[in-house]
Amino acid sequence: MKCSIVVPCYNEEKNLPLIVSRFSEVVKRPDVELILVNNGSTDDSEQVLDSLAKKHQFLRVVTVHKNQGYGYGVLSGLRESKAEYLAWTHADMQTDPGDVITALNLLESSENPDQNFIKGLRKNRPWWDTFFTLGMSLFESFYLNTFLWDINAQPNVFSRSFFESWSNPPHDFSLDLYVLYQARIQNLNIRRFAVVFPPRIHGSSSWNTGITSRLKFIKRTILFSLKLKSELKPYRNE
Repeated sequence: MKCSIVVPCYNEEKNLPLIVSRFSEVVKRPDVELILVNNGSTDDSEQVLDSLAKKHQFLRVVTVHKNQGYGYGVLSGLRESKAEYLAWTHADMQTDPGDVITALNLLESSENPDQNFIKGLRKNRPWWDTFFTLGMSLFESFYLNTFLWDINAQPNVFSRSFFESWSNPPHDFSLDLYVLYQARIQNLNIRRFAVVFPPRIHGSSSWNTGITSRLKFIKRTILFSLKLKSELKPYRNE
């Protein structure tokens, strides 16, 4: 298998058929698989995924019985893969599955794929979301002393060797920050490309439910940044 695309899914039963249908349109290679992670869902995701897996050979399902965070779901899918290249994106259909294939093509066409990290750059977002991203990006760049922009953009595509270099990655939404920061301090060639970010088709965000949830997200991210800087300082100075 050349590439595994991991999509963590938490209570996305209505989006799951759309995700698989869209991936079936863009995945035209037998060496690319889709891994949908049932990340402790409490809706009918399990039944929907079982039905979809029987119809599509390129689809694999990984089950996390108890939700332990977004990052845990991503990592559970990545660890089940044996592919040379790895990718992940969200299940809310706000990033087109075709963008993952675009990112994979950029990685494969690079001179040294193992030294490249491909990541989306979100466009056409509401002003409040853009303002929030700006603030968090400036804080993280200043505090961690390296340029970090649009940290939570999707998709992410990278080599297995990069994945295997991670040490104690976080299990929550800080995973995006951790991985982008790792790419920076390991001097990977970070390539960004524009992705359109439309509204969700079905359901609602499991974390972005208003100002209170955003404040909690900021708090968690800052606390993780303190931990990240402390733990990786010796590595950075080598």
